[in-house]
Amino acid sequence: MTATSIADVSATVTVGVDTHKHTHTATARDGLGRDLGEIVVDTTPSGYAALVAWAIGFSGVVTFGVEGTSSYGAGLARYLRARGHPVIEVLRPTRQDRRLRGKSDRIDADAAAAAVQTGKARAVPKAGDDAVETIRALKIAKTTAIKARTQCMNAIKALITTGPDEIRTQLRDLKPKALIATAGAFRVSEVADPKSAAKWSLRSMARRYAALDDEVTALERQLDQLTQRFAPDLRQRMGVGQDVAAALILAAGLNGDRIRTEASFSMLCGASPIPASSGVTHRYRLNRGGDRQANAALHRIVLVRMRYHEPTKAYVAKRRTEGKSKAEIFRCLKRYVAREVFTALIKPTGSQVEVIAA
Repeated sequence: MTATSIADVSATVTVGVDTHKHTHTATARDGLGRDLGEIVVDTTPSGYAALVAWAIGFSGVVTFGVEGTSSYGAGLARYLRARGHPVIEVLRPTRQDRRLRGKSDRIDADAAAAAVQTGKARAVPKAGDDAVETIRALKIAKTTAIKARTQCMNAIKALITTGPDEIRTQLRDLKPKALIATAGAFRVSEVADPKSAAKWSLRSMARRYAALDDEVTALERQLDQLTQRFAPDLRQRMGVGQDVAAALILAAGLNGDRIRTEASFSMLCGASPIPASSGVTHRYRLNRGGDRQANAALHRIVLVRMRYHEPTKAYVAKRRTEGKSKAEIFRCLKRYVAREVFTALIKPTGSQVEVIAA
């Protein structure tokens, strides 16, 4: 057995990075926790290169602890991973920590390095590869387009409610598709009175709604193709459509070194059981933490299967006879689905995994 000297320990360097929009602040610590210095770099490839050169100047063994790897630190995390440097995702300091230690870029960077050295921060950041980033960009565009489309329809209905009697009588009982077609075909040469103003506004918003609807449809088509390409095994599972698959892919990150076990994936999705026992009562409750978008995706899968999947329906009936509440049954089903999704997404096997345990 080879003994490890103090010199060997001190040769290992940990760099903590506090990330911002235009600059990153980094501090370095040796293996004994001693401060080695501070550097501020721009959020550009040349700035990232300067940070790496500064860090490896202390030692050839460097680990980076980076805050905000899914926001301001995403570019730096991708740069470091592409060049083979170990990167650990660090959470921002809590309010309690900031009250005790104060707040500055250097303090936050030093806290990031300390979190890595003590083992408090151990998570590997999402890979940010082409597949995930492509889906993320389209998912953002779709979400914002749906929100704008909903706002547009709400404004149309509000204007109809308060509009002239003739317009209200003509439009208020129409279904959305007929409403958009009718309002979009209004002919108005000029705005001269409340009636013509209402028609002009309704036509404008109806055409805007139609354009947004076409945009959402096109984005859904793209997401469907991408999720089929990057996660075909997941898309074959019952209840998994393009939107659900996209949410789960974004949560997992598609890099196997980030999530190593199905229990970790369950915790990430907020589907892990939380003990809620007291005295002679022994039970578990739903986890209110984790990625809420991924949790909502699991929820939709469970809803579909409770209605159309015979093994799931039989499982629900069995658990109800045991006295389980609906929330407890949902908790169990989400945990089983998380296990299946992990098998299909992180470790694709090509074989179906039963959602219900024997």
